[in-house]
Amino acid sequence: MEVEKKLAALGLSLPVAPTPVANYVPVVRTGNLLFISGHGPVTIQDGKPHYIRGKVGRDLTVEQGYDAAKVVMLNILQSIKGIIGDLDKVRRVVKLLGFVNCTEDFPDQPKVINGASDLLVDLYGERGRHARSAVGMYQLPFGIAVEIEMVVEVGD
Repeated sequence: MEVEKKLAALGLSLPVAPTPVANYVPVVRTGNLLFISGHGPVTIQDGKPHYIRGKVGRDLTVEQGYDAAKVVMLNILQSIKGIIGDLDKVRRVVKLLGFVNCTEDFPDQPKVINGASDLLVDLYGERGRHARSAVGMYQLPFGIAVEIEMVVEVGD
């Protein structure tokens, strides 16, 4: 449980897993690979979902977008834990695809998605370094600020 100890040392914890909002599953495992569906910046408060919404570059700053990406990664980690039971079983974060709900002229999608990438490197070191794309979107579901999907290699 070293990864969860590192989370606690950072003042972070895994959230309650959100329920999928459409016809999909949060994670599919095939062999030693996990394919993680797009997750958003949602927390459960008083039994109800609370979304971080808005366009980065208009409603949210880069820093707020960065924090939203970190919330997304905590949700993803919770989904991973639900499949493999122990976050220490992650061998390698392979690929991350980050979508940023932003204004047409916003150029800093990589800085926003760094909220997720930096957390992965803090938790996993070199195993957390990954291939990545960070792209701007006109709109995301429910008006959320950030959505992230990933591919992760795991062991037993």
